[in-house]
Amino acid sequence: MSHSEKYTPNPDRYNNSEGFQHCGKSGLKLPRLSLGLWHNFGDVDDKEEAVKMLKHAFDNGITHFDLANNYGTPFGSAEKNFGKTLKENFAPYRDELIISTKAGHDMWPGPYGDGGSRKYLIASLEQSLKRMKLDYVDVFYSHRYDPNTPIEETMGALSHMVKQGKALYVGISKYPEDKAREAYRILKENGTPCLIFQGRYSIFSREIEQEVLPLAKENGVGFIGFSPLAQGLLSDKYLNGIPENSRAAHSYGFLQANQITTEVVSRIIKLNDIALQRSQTLAQMALAWCFHQPDVNSVIIGTSSVKQLQDNINALKNLSFTDEELWRIGELG
Repeated sequence: MSHSEKYTPNPDRYNNSEGFQHCGKSGLKLPRLSLGLWHNFGDVDDKEEAVKMLKHAFDNGITHFDLANNYGTPFGSAEKNFGKTLKENFAPYRDELIISTKAGHDMWPGPYGDGGSRKYLIASLEQSLKRMKLDYVDVFYSHRYDPNTPIEETMGALSHMVKQGKALYVGISKYPEDKAREAYRILKENGTPCLIFQGRYSIFSREIEQEVLPLAKENGVGFIGFSPLAQGLLSDKYLNGIPENSRAAHSYGFLQANQITTEVVSRIIKLNDIALQRSQTLAQMALAWCFHQPDVNSVIIGTSSVKQLQDNINALKNLSFTDEELWRIGELG
């Protein structure tokens, strides 16, 4: 598609049989798969492929794009690039999209560019809106709990954003269970209930099943999982060692080569065998598995190509598991 051609979305984009899930007890529905812009949408990445992925996602009923202030290399570039694509391609469809962003991690120099203070969170949202050329975001998250800021201050800032109309909903990410409980209470008292909790969830990371999910359900809060493929471990990428261009091949980043032990590879191979018996790739099975928990409303996928994105979307074709499959997968998790 040349730059002069106008983007026209697929008219059948909402015909996905799995459809949308209500987020907790709210009226907002989320697609099963949400596209995360943590990697592959920064200034250092292939811009053409990034635009193609955003269009392909929307063409296939993925209406939720998940960002944060510091996504992309350099910080802020994922939001800036997304804003440009939004203006050029998605402007007529803004009301069909859920756009979320976050603040909580290191973003700019000095004492006010990190944490959970009112100063930082409100300044960060203003910057995010400018980068994306938006009047409001659909969801704004406190990206992590800050023990150095009273939780009332952090939640008060989130409530303020909703009351100002700069965020329609608010959420929290990676909060410990006791702090999440406090956050839910304070937000409810402020008249701006918490919409959603974002946490790590995959076959290899199941901690949220113990406390986070039951607490969210009890409070009518939705749940969205990130890293459902455990940074790519739950794919066929590492079945035969560490490929040159993979995340684990780099000295930077969250997945390091020393995490890919022979014991981990052995578990990946066994999981891959179960996936093949289900006529799925390991990545597809790992994504589908997340939904065996009915309180998981959506999972965030991170992809580097349209081909990989489509492979992920195909996971939705088979979401059912037998008890035996769940038991075998659980043993390998």
